[in-house]
Amino acid sequence: MSAQSNVAPVIIKRKKVTGGDGHHGGAWKVAYADFVTAMMAFFLLMWLLNATTEQQRKGVADYFSPTVPIHKISGGGDGAFGGESVFSELEMPQNGTGATQLRPTESNQARGENGVTERGVDGSRQNAESDAETFKAVEEALRNAGGESKVSKSTFRHIITRVTDEGLIIELFDLPDVPMFELGTDTPTQALGDLAAMLARILPLVENDIAIGSHTRAKPIVLANNPVWDLSTARANAMRHLLQDKGLDGERFQRITGHADKSPATRDPMAVRNNRLVVTLLRSDS
Repeated sequence: MSAQSNVAPVIIKRKKVTGGDGHHGGAWKVAYADFVTAMMAFFLLMWLLNATTEQQRKGVADYFSPTVPIHKISGGGDGAFGGESVFSELEMPQNGTGATQLRPTESNQARGENGVTERGVDGSRQNAESDAETFKAVEEALRNAGGESKVSKSTFRHIITRVTDEGLIIELFDLPDVPMFELGTDTPTQALGDLAAMLARILPLVENDIAIGSHTRAKPIVLANNPVWDLSTARANAMRHLLQDKGLDGERFQRITGHADKSPATRDPMAVRNNRLVVTLLRSDS
């Protein structure tokens, strides 16, 4: 045998080196950053919804809304009139997308700068302009009444006003610590007496007819004969008697309506805020 037969053979092992799944770049970092930003915005939104009032949220929404004019009306305040104004719809005329509704009906859009549809016949535009001046005068009188010594500043915490197609709405509502009626009755409290006295001095400044509607909060149980119907009707009629006793002409009242608990003002149908009276100065063409 050859001397080389005792030499160990040389084995060459070729190891294949791989790079795992390959290089993905930094795209995942961008996606992760977007996810973290979105979650931060979501939790910030949840915090804002819990930490702010309804009027403050309205002010924030108006700030980001593309339909908000340069001179905004709603400010999200919590003082007299709740930060709302009679002329919010006049400043933001609806043109199909709407100032107060995302998808207004045909009869509730494009109402023009006076807040009503301009028909252009029989002086309807002049009536609309006259109504706008009337409502402005009433709102101004309400605000000036706050300076009178016999009107408590807390009285205005009960009031919110707004303009609709029907007319000027003056909404009077219960506060948690100051109700307008004795519990479960149609007996007015001193707070409602003060409100009625103030309205009886202001409403004679104009000649528009008047409608009164009453709403109540829901009962915690379902009843076969729900007493809120009779209660809401009685409260609306009690408000009419109060205004007449304070000197308001009874011939101006066109209707007295009890709505029971069918049109709650809040998501909670049993909330105190749903106890309210709606005094409407009707438009001259209605």
